[in-house]
Amino acid sequence: MNMYKSPSRMAFNIVNYTILVSTGLICLIPFINLLAISFSNSGAVAAGQVVFWPVGFTTSAYEFAFTNNRFFPALWVSVQRVLLGTGVNLLLMIMAAYPLSKNKHQFKARNVFMVYFVATMIISGGLIPTFILVTRLKLLNSIWALILPEALPIWTMVILMNFMRQMPQDIEEAAIVDGAGVWRRLFTVMLPLLKPALATVALFCAVWHWNDWFSGLIYMQSPTKYPLQTYLQGLLLKMEELIRMAGIDYIKLLSMLSVRTGRAAQLFLGALPMMILYPFLQKYFTKGLVMGSVKG
Repeated sequence: MNMYKSPSRMAFNIVNYTILVSTGLICLIPFINLLAISFSNSGAVAAGQVVFWPVGFTTSAYEFAFTNNRFFPALWVSVQRVLLGTGVNLLLMIMAAYPLSKNKHQFKARNVFMVYFVATMIISGGLIPTFILVTRLKLLNSIWALILPEALPIWTMVILMNFMRQMPQDIEEAAIVDGAGVWRRLFTVMLPLLKPALATVALFCAVWHWNDWFSGLIYMQSPTKYPLQTYLQGLLLKMEELIRMAGIDYIKLLSMLSVRTGRAAQLFLGALPMMILYPFLQKYFTKGLVMGSVKG
């Protein structure tokens, strides 16, 4: 059945689609240019001939990245951090958001805890006290030094709490009538309905853990234990030095690889995992939070 669309509705759709497509292209174009530079030879890049398609196609930048013996260990550290860090974040956010989603009659100390949590968003303990605490806990040079200082992201927890508060009370009240306790209501009733919200906040946490380079620079004393982004940040500053130290003919390498192509390849490799992960979680963003949970 074809529905009639008024001229104003058609005009709105045209403007809306134009803005969305333009925004998508603005976000996509830099990645296309980065990819084209990474596959181009150094002469074409230096001459400014590369825009959206490789010129003088070569994989030298990626060969150099993969032959560097520190790339894959750094990648493995980042993978561990994302998996462990996101898991810890989700667990603590759920445990904090669930009681805070209740009203003050159900949880009398709710307002006190909310003030405490909001205060930590505004007032930070500071870098030096945090570093001293991590040092005294003997977490330096450990993967947990990258995870525990940010174990409970308050802003993301507040988002999850608001998701929980939007859920109909009838669902939990029915579980209470059936004799379900607090833990059963949380893990068997609430969490299955919170998949879109959990996917959203999990993606936020995973992207933060993946992109953060500063924590690795502070808490990791050995460069061999740097996460990928910390390693890439250092690599970007001394790319030319590493090219000179490469164990192959420098003149031959320089004819195919430059600082710009090497940096482009490393940056694209660093962004690629999150680009692959995002489409798998995107489907949860458009689903209704409690779709089909209440009938009638």
